[in-house]
Amino acid sequence: MKIKNEDNICNDKVFSEIFKANSKTIYNYIYYKFGNEEKSYDAVQEAFVKLWENCAKVSPAKAKSYVYTVANNLYLNVIKAEKVRLKYADKTLKTTHETPEFLMEESEFKAKLDHALNNLPDNQRITFLLNRIDGKKYKEIAALEGVSVKAIEKRMHLALKSLREKIDGI
Repeated sequence: MKIKNEDNICNDKVFSEIFKANSKTIYNYIYYKFGNEEKSYDAVQEAFVKLWENCAKVSPAKAKSYVYTVANNLYLNVIKAEKVRLKYADKTLKTTHETPEFLMEESEFKAKLDHALNNLPDNQRITFLLNRIDGKKYKEIAALEGVSVKAIEKRMHLALKSLREKIDGI
């Protein structure tokens, strides 16, 4: 079903098409910011609930950007709340268990990779993950982020350079 601009998002079929077309990419975008599947899933669901609640006010052409904006704002609110919670939370130590050598090396590499990715600036990490994990083209990422393709190319270059420096064997 091709969605036309004169279609109404309040129509179940139109809303369903918008959800099917955009939910996965919005989930991935927010997941790369959150780093948490549940929070990302919740943000996407809440964003689409807000779209449904405001379906009469949003045109189908603007639905995608509306949902991205709402999901991103939800992300920012959660991060803000987590910072407050972490400020007052007790830090607990994690215990580790002995594992076979391969699993240990694998977990060490994953930890290095996670650490390296987490140390990248947000814009570089998001660009890297959208390109390498989602397979998005630079032009698509530039449209999502609201910057030029050259800016995305520069972000990707800096992200790869940083990852190569921090992780041996890449």
